[in-house]
Amino acid sequence: MSSRLFTIGTLVAASLTTIATFYHFSYLFFLLRDRFGFDDRANLGVAALHGAIYIGAAWWGGRFAERRGHGVSLAVGFAGLSICLIAGAFVPSAAGLLVVVVAYTVALLHVWPALEAMTIAGEPPDRVPHAVGIYNLTWSGSAAFAYFTGGPLYDWLGPRLVFEIPAAIMLIALAGLAWLCRRPWLPVHAGSAMATVERPPAPLSSPPRARTFLQLAWLANPLAYVAIYTLLAVMPGLAAALGFSPTQVGLFCAIWFFARLVAFAVLWQWPGWHYRFGWLAASYVLLVVSFLGIVLAPNVLVLVVGQIVFGAATGMAYYSSLFYAMDLGEAKAEHGGLHEAGIGLGVFAGPAVGALSLYLYPAVPQAGALAVAALLAAGFVAMVVIWRRG
Repeated sequence: MSSRLFTIGTLVAASLTTIATFYHFSYLFFLLRDRFGFDDRANLGVAALHGAIYIGAAWWGGRFAERRGHGVSLAVGFAGLSICLIAGAFVPSAAGLLVVVVAYTVALLHVWPALEAMTIAGEPPDRVPHAVGIYNLTWSGSAAFAYFTGGPLYDWLGPRLVFEIPAAIMLIALAGLAWLCRRPWLPVHAGSAMATVERPPAPLSSPPRARTFLQLAWLANPLAYVAIYTLLAVMPGLAAALGFSPTQVGLFCAIWFFARLVAFAVLWQWPGWHYRFGWLAASYVLLVVSFLGIVLAPNVLVLVVGQIVFGAATGMAYYSSLFYAMDLGEAKAEHGGLHEAGIGLGVFAGPAVGALSLYLYPAVPQAGALAVAALLAAGFVAMVVIWRRG
C-alpha cells in the first residue's frame, strides 16, 4: 500500500507541476506581447534568461535533493513556485516579471530532479524502463493538456491563467505533499521527508557502450530543447503571422505535444531502440527538418505535418536522455539534476542564438530560425563524432 501510494503521489506531483508550468511559462510569452509589446526577439531573450538560470539551478537542485531528501526538495520547490506566481500577479513592469522568471526557475529546479529520482527509487533494472515510461507519459500528457486548454483559457482569463491558476495548482501540490508526509505507515529514509520507499537495491547492468549512449543522449536532448524553447518563444509571432488567436494556438499548435505523448507510449512499450544509435540519429535529423517546417510554415497543413514529426523526434531525444541517465549511476537525483541542466543549456542556447541573429539581421525575419537550424545541424555532426570515438 505504501509503495503504491508513493508512486501515485510522485505521478500526481509531476502532473500538477507540468500543468502549472505550461500554463505559466508558455502563455507568459503571450502576456508579454499583449501587455508590453514584446516581439520575437524580446521573447527569445526571456527564454534565454530562463535557460541561463535553469542550468545552474538544475545542478544545484539535483545535489540538494540527493543530500537533503527528495521530499524536502519538493516542499521548497512547491512553496517557492507558489510565492513567485502570486508575486507575479502584482508586478506591474516587464523588468519585475523578469525578476520573477529568475526566482521561478530556481524554485522549479528543486522539483524536477527530485521527481525524476523518485520515479525509479529502488526499482530493479528490468523495471526501470517501465517506471520511466509511466513518468514520461504522465508529464507529457499533462503538458499536452495544458497547452491545448491554455489558449482558450488565456482568451477567457488573461493574466490569471499565467499567475493565479498555476499558483493555486502549486498550493494544492504543497498541501498534498504535507498530507503524505504525515502518514506514519509510509516508509521513508531517515532524515528525508518522503525521500523514497524502502525497496531492496539492485545493481544495474548496461551494454558495453552505455556511457557513449549517455553522452549522445545528453547532447541530443539539450539540442531538442534548443528547438522546443525557440518554438515556444516565437509562437506569439507565428500565431500572428498565421492569423491565430490564443484559442486557435491551443487547438492547432498543441499537436506536437500529443505526437510526443504517442512517441513516449511507443518507446515505453518497445525496447528495441535501447542502445541503438540509428534510431537516435534518424530522429534527430527529422527534428531539424520538422523544426524548420514549423517556424517557416506557409500554411496550416505544413504546420500540422511538421508538428507530428517534431513531436515524435523530441520524444526520442527526451526519452533517451532520461532513460540512459537513470539506467546508469547510483546518485539518481544528481543524475536527474544533470539531465535537467542539459535541458537548461538547450533552453538557453536556442533562444539566445535566435535573439542574437534577429538583432544582427533585423531585416531578415527568418534569421533566427535559420541560425537555430544551423546550431542543430552542428549538433548532429558532434553526435557522429562522439559515436565514432566511442
